This record gives sequence, C-alpha cells and structure tokens, in this order.
Amino acid sequence: MRKTLLTAVIALGTYAATAAGAAPATEKKPTADETAIRKVLDEQAAAWNKGDLPGFMAGYWKSKDLTYFSGKERQQGWDAALDRYEKRYRAEGKEMGKLTFSELEVQLLSSEFALVKGRRLVEMKQEKPDGLFTLVMRKTDQGWKIVHDHTSG
Repeated sequence: MRKTLLTAVIALGTYAATAAGAAPATEKKPTADETAIRKVLDEQAAAWNKGDLPGFMAGYWKSKDLTYFSGKERQQGWDAALDRYEKRYRAEGKEMGKLTFSELEVQLLSSEFALVKGRRLVEMKQEKPDGLFTLVMRKTDQGWKIVHDHTSG
C-alpha cells in the first residue's frame, strides 16, 4: 500500500511541476474515469442528503490505510472517518443538513490515481460550514474510491 501511495505522491508532484507551464485547458469531453469519479461524489451527496451515512461512506476506501486530514486533526482508517462523521453530524443534538459540492476539478494522474479539488457546503438550521477539499482517489476493483481526504474550513 505504501508503494502505491508513494506512486500517487510522485505522480502528483510530477503533475504540479508540469502544470505550472502548461497552456490553458480547453473544454473537452470528460473521460469515462472522470465521469465515474464525479458519479462517486454525486452519490455521496445524495446519500448524505437522505441521512444515509453508510451510503456516503461507500465513496471512501474501506481500509485502515485511508487518511483524512481536517484542520489540525489527522484520522487514519475508514472506521475512524466514520466515527468522526458520526460524532460531528449524528450525535445527540447534531444534524447532517444538506451537502453540496461545487467547483469540482478532476485531474487524472495515472490510470489508477486521480486528484479531485472542490468546495463543499453543508447547510444546517443554525450553521453552514463550508470549505475546500482535496481528494486523492484510486481506481479499485470496487470502482473509484477516496484514499485520502484533506478538507479545510
């Protein structure tokens, strides 16, 4: 697993180094992989908005090696990520609200890895937490899954 994450980091570094001098992107038809990745996020938002946390979590890689960074916190593992969501949005007196993703950018780094950037908004009765996120997604036997989530806001 560490080897595949290292591959993703190297691919991301290579992308960052070459993207700085790249010409502006033109509108193009999304690839099948880009469409599949966007579908994962669409399904996550739909599940969230129905109050279906297990359905939302289906977009994440169900592994102890999943990483989730938010603010000063670092979570390791699918179970820890689920627990974080449960405490933040499902505990007594909490609500899940309505989740929307916007400003999505999908960048295929290889046939196996992708970088996804965007903005999220959770509209609740008393607050509307929002922020930016960066996801590293990996193509698995179960489809595209989030292997690393870095969320701010």
